[in-house]
Amino acid sequence: MDGITISISLCAESGSLVASWDDPAGVGGLTTQGETLAELEDNMREAVAAHFEPEDAPRTVRLHFVDDPVLAAA
Repeated sequence: MDGITISISLCAESGSLVASWDDPAGVGGLTTQGETLAELEDNMREAVAAHFEPEDAPRTVRLHFVDDPVLAAA
């Protein structure tokens, strides 16, 4: 598989980042979350490794931020 695109959104209840991907073959998908982008990245890598057999794993994982992130100026 060449690649997948994972949607990233902000959970309104917890404030954490949520990553999700629906398998187009209808065989489940991935959902994970993290408090920080670094934690979410680690959790996504783990979820992708658990979902796919090594020979079927995507070569790339793209992140699609559903909401435009806004950084607060300090």
